[in-house]
Amino acid sequence: MARHGETEPGSAEPNGDPSPGGYPPPQGYPPPGGYPPPQGYPPPYPPPYPPPQGYPPPYPPPYPPPQGYPPPQGYPPPYPPPYPPPQGYPPPPAGWSGPPEQDGHQPLDSPGALPATKAAAGFWLVMGLLGFAVGQVVGAVFVAIAAAAAGEGGQLAKFATMAEPPEWYVGTSLVGLWVGFLAGPWAASKMRGTGRFLRDLGVRFRLVDLAGIVVGVGGQLVLDALYAPFLPKLKHFTAPTQKLVGASHGWGYLVIAILTVIGAPFFEEILFRGLAFKALARLFAPSARGSARRRTIGVAAAVIVDGVLFGFAHWELYQFAGLAVFGMLLAVVSYKTGRLGMNMVAHASFNLVAVLAILATSSSVVH
Repeated sequence: MARHGETEPGSAEPNGDPSPGGYPPPQGYPPPGGYPPPQGYPPPYPPPYPPPQGYPPPYPPPYPPPQGYPPPQGYPPPYPPPYPPPQGYPPPPAGWSGPPEQDGHQPLDSPGALPATKAAAGFWLVMGLLGFAVGQVVGAVFVAIAAAAAGEGGQLAKFATMAEPPEWYVGTSLVGLWVGFLAGPWAASKMRGTGRFLRDLGVRFRLVDLAGIVVGVGGQLVLDALYAPFLPKLKHFTAPTQKLVGASHGWGYLVIAILTVIGAPFFEEILFRGLAFKALARLFAPSARGSARRRTIGVAAAVIVDGVLFGFAHWELYQFAGLAVFGMLLAVVSYKTGRLGMNMVAHASFNLVAVLAILATSSSVVH
């Protein structure tokens, strides 16, 4: 309450004028706090830090994009198959059981082993026959060239019937024959295989393949024992070996011996076990994994046919039985090991025994 003569703050003076605290604002001025922003200025509430032009928005996914985001341009999708097959390779055949074992051994009659189908196996056999025929032709051509170089071009017919032809005749005919033995399997691998010649044909070696020495030497000794009762009646039993090395001497004998012991096993095993036996095993074995009995019968049939073909290919009547049996033995070795290393060692040892036998009984070899 005001004392006498005083007024309350904000009340009118006695003369009726308002007090200083109650003055109205000047005319034309807005009330405090209600001033509009100056003309042309942006409002005071834009985003505090707008992103610079050209930058991506500040909220991309930190790791993988959320569902519905397309993958980055040019990047492959993150879910390809772990091991897609190389371009140009055919799909694996039905029943394929996976890659071979660590050492490359895969049963020749199992699904996935080459040749992969019976049709491919038939093609392999045709290539083998063509290779054998080509070898005969190329061998004749090589012999004719060598005869012309030696000045014996008019004596080819005589050399063909000789029991002991000259060294150049034997060497050139063998090399020409092996051209065909190599060409047939090579064509089969390129056209109905993977194109990896040595792998398709099973040309691989392991230290254990030296056990083939026992197989080869033992096979030669066993066959000699089996033939022993019939030798008195077989007048030309050693004629094939004599034809190979009988007329050779000195360095010529060494060259023919190397061709017989090293060259012949290599090329013959490629044709007869690397190509022919594999194709026969595929033809005679069940198409899919069948009973053990059917597989055994199929493999046995392939072994027998391969041995017979091996015996016939040498064109030796008296030695046909022994060569066929030895060919069957080599087919079994090839089936058990899944490669040709032990076969080649056994075949080389077999031939080496025959060459050494000629060396031991002939006095005209070294002079």
